[in-house]
Amino acid sequence: MRIKHFATSLLAVILLLSSCSTPKNITYFQDLGNESIIQAEQQLDIRVKPEDKLMIMVTTQDPALSSLFNLLQVQNRLSATTTTTSSVGTSINNGNLQISYYTVDSYGDITFPVIGKLHIGGMRRDEVSNYIAERLINDDLVKDPIVTVEFANTGISIIGEVTAPGRYEFNKDRLSILDALAMARDLTPNGMRENVTVIRETEKGKQQAYRIDLTDMSSITSSPVYYLQQNDVIYVEPNDKKKRETTPNGNTPYTPSFWVSMGSFGVTIATLIVTISNK
Repeated sequence: MRIKHFATSLLAVILLLSSCSTPKNITYFQDLGNESIIQAEQQLDIRVKPEDKLMIMVTTQDPALSSLFNLLQVQNRLSATTTTTSSVGTSINNGNLQISYYTVDSYGDITFPVIGKLHIGGMRRDEVSNYIAERLINDDLVKDPIVTVEFANTGISIIGEVTAPGRYEFNKDRLSILDALAMARDLTPNGMRENVTVIRETEKGKQQAYRIDLTDMSSITSSPVYYLQQNDVIYVEPNDKKKRETTPNGNTPYTPSFWVSMGSFGVTIATLIVTISNK
């Protein structure tokens, strides 16, 4: 019986020590040293794509002249709306006047008041602003225009093992995957940091998947998806422990108490066999 108790106790100690070992796949940026220099290989800004919605506002010294180039909605007392173009949402509210959004068509074009059709697909926000200002000046329409451009529906989706999954809208020219995960309040302890997937729409309407290892900073900065684009989807895969929770037995076979019980049962069987053999 002493052998039985000693073996059971030894097995329990070994299992408890192994269960208390520190996981190596939780810490981010494990390859960074003191004063390491971090530089993304590709500086990727948000660019205009089909179906994007933009708020474009032209300001001049003459308010009447400015109104010719701005899509304005007028709200009546019943809160009904009339407009010169279709719009989704509003960005600026000035009394009863609201600025409408431009929707980029499948060719990357918008129809701008007075000027007509403009091709802005693939441009950055500042490039759109400069392009429209130049057209207004070159066409002798406005001498001193100030053109403000804002994205209205620039968003990404974050799903999987993060604290706050969901759809996140942002209005920045550049958003990194680290910024995005911070908006989702970081990964849960059950999220696989070595295998984060980013799904991106290509120009041909297909989906392309990229994988990132958050424990390796060089892997992050060298990835084409270090800087995100509108409509990117970030998926954080659950680890094996989380996956096992979806089964009836869950993580029971992987707990120390389970293996202590199994060890005790094995020692009992072995002791019984030895006792019978000695008779």
